[in-house]
Amino acid sequence: MNTKRGNRKQEILQALANMLETKPGERITTARLAEAVGVTEAALYRHFPSKARMFEGLLDFAEDTLFTRINKILEEDKQSLGRCLKICQLVLLFTEKNPGISRLLTGDALMGEQQRLRVRVNALFERIETQFKQVLRERSMREGKELPTNEAVIANLFSSWLEGQIRQFVRSEFKHLPSKHLAAQWQLIQKSIFA
Repeated sequence: MNTKRGNRKQEILQALANMLETKPGERITTARLAEAVGVTEAALYRHFPSKARMFEGLLDFAEDTLFTRINKILEEDKQSLGRCLKICQLVLLFTEKNPGISRLLTGDALMGEQQRLRVRVNALFERIETQFKQVLRERSMREGKELPTNEAVIANLFSSWLEGQIRQFVRSEFKHLPSKHLAAQWQLIQKSIFA
């Protein structure tokens, strides 16, 4: 019984992510979502007490996936350049593979939704930026190399760049892939920051 309940929750979240991807600009209603899943609205509410909780379920997935993989990157790569590149790649490729969640991360799908969801998205990006700061702060200790400016400035640049790439992806209705120019853009970043 519990497994079936877990599967239904997963089905609901997958349907929600699919609707966010395939119906850009449309407000997602619980009636449409229930129809897409093949259940009643009452059945949706047995699994999630509100639509906001459904969005939070997608944000939980994003957060868990990203930070589990970021921790793995930190374990495997000890160089700040490699760590920063791999974190950027991770975030960009995650958004490419999850266009519906990308709409949540830009706030595009949160118009008219509860403020706490926007706060949660902001916290996710702040956490990524803090991770960049930590990686950059450790550079002088681990590698004996200095940065051209304060690590907070560089971490903010990385975070802003990622957000801009994701925003462009959403705005283009998922045609402009966030990782399209990653290699060329990273070469510029590497020359100016990690030289």
